[in-house]
This record gives sequence, structure tokens and C-alpha cells, in this order.
Amino acid sequence: SLHDALPMLVFALLSMMRTREFRQLTANATFANNAMMRAQGLANDATAYNASAKSSELTRILQSVQPKTAAK
Repeated sequence: SLHDALPMLVFALLSMMRTREFRQLTANATFANNAMMRAQGLANDATAYNASAKSSELTRILQSVQPKTAAK
């Protein structure tokens, strides 16, 4: 009967919506991780360049973008 089928229909719709949301979040996380990897690569290249260039301004910039360590 319709009374018995309604909870199953609601569950199916909610499952589809959650699956769609999960896929979008996964795509967003992948995009963010790729951007972070590119930024880290750029920072590594700048650090390697600065090893020979020894620019005090570049050193200051590189230090400002270093990840902060967690307080213990």
C-alpha cells in the first residue's frame, strides 16, 4: 500500500540527494587538494631559488606563508 511505500520512497530520495552531495564534496576536496599541491610546489621552487638568490624580501615572504605548527 501507499502507506507502506512512502517511507521507502523518502529513504530512496534522501539517499540519492546525499550521494549527489557526497560526490560534489569529493570533487571540491580534489580541486582544493590539487590547488594546495600546486601552491606547495611553487613555494618549494621559490625556496630553492632563494637558496642561491638570497633575497631578504623573498625570505620574509616565504617565512610568512610557512604552515604554523600546532601548540602543544
